[in-house]
Amino acid sequence: MNELQKEIQQTLRKFCQTKIDPFIEEDDAEENFRMDIYQEIGALGFAGGPIAEEFGGSGLNCEDFCLVLREIARSSTSYAVTLSVSAMVQGMIEKFGTQKQKQTYLPALTSGQEIAAFALSEASSGSDAASLKTTAKATAEGYVLNGSKMWITSGGIAKTYLVMARTGGDDSKGISAFIVRDGTPGFSYGKKEKKMGWKVSPTRELIFENCLVPKENLLGTEGLGLKAALGTLDKGRITIGAIAVGVAERALEEAVKYALWRQQFNQPIFDFQGLQFMMADMATEVAASDLLVKKAAELYDAGTPDKKLSSMAKLKATDTAMRVTTDAVQILGGVGYTSEYPVERLMRDAKVLQIVEGTNQIQKVLIARQLKQEYE
Repeated sequence: MNELQKEIQQTLRKFCQTKIDPFIEEDDAEENFRMDIYQEIGALGFAGGPIAEEFGGSGLNCEDFCLVLREIARSSTSYAVTLSVSAMVQGMIEKFGTQKQKQTYLPALTSGQEIAAFALSEASSGSDAASLKTTAKATAEGYVLNGSKMWITSGGIAKTYLVMARTGGDDSKGISAFIVRDGTPGFSYGKKEKKMGWKVSPTRELIFENCLVPKENLLGTEGLGLKAALGTLDKGRITIGAIAVGVAERALEEAVKYALWRQQFNQPIFDFQGLQFMMADMATEVAASDLLVKKAAELYDAGTPDKKLSSMAKLKATDTAMRVTTDAVQILGGVGYTSEYPVERLMRDAKVLQIVEGTNQIQKVLIARQLKQEYE
């Protein structure tokens, strides 16, 4: 680690231990998101980590921001994902938005005073994002949105939503992106999802009924929406990988500490070879995932992003998080299955990491597609 990365790690390790850890089990049980914690993350300079200082960000590169997410995920996947998704929307506005859009929306997001949400998925279009049905019809006053979005992270607590809607034909070129603010007439929230994990982070349906969005809220040009979204998801796969590494790393630490403390048959259970083999495998998988995420981030920062490696990083790290958290529960035994220790929460939180930002089955399709291009 360089000096900046050491400072990031020390700052966030202390912050998470004092601000998140004391409340996270209670908040997970009550599905309680603490906006004050998110605002404190913003005050530390991390809410707009990758965004230019001109708009209130910290100008962190991808590798540094991955470290931020990894450290927060060690304590709470929910806050890490909230930060990651908000930063993704900020990045799209910074890259494709007008100067007025950047000045209007970014400062509140980079400071952590507000949260942004990304609205692409629908009930009938998940992995097949290009088949979305939400429409945006151009009028003299702006665009009228009709339709709904499903499984939206930070739905209901976010203030700025980046919504993908169809302005043209049935293919991907007919999809555009719109900035929609909370409270806009015709924009409402559906049910709050009851989930296995990520309970602190609310996930809601978004509903648009003749929702008029001003013309100046179109991001970029008509037809740019899906292309911009998918381009952003390439980086998003790296950051989800980083979150998964943080989850797996914490689970490994909890398992090792418990195994060193817990006595059975007059010796620490760590001394049993069967458990040693499990923990050795866990540690190896965590290290391999970390290196893969770091390499993908390094190439992204060098201006030579590797789609295949990004998908590999997401695939490997999230599968590792699921395996390592499951093994951690097994090592802790009965207490691992209770909320007395964090491993059961980490295990529940790990599962959805294999689904978001493109399922791991989709990642394999993308990896194979890149292999075909390389060898054909």
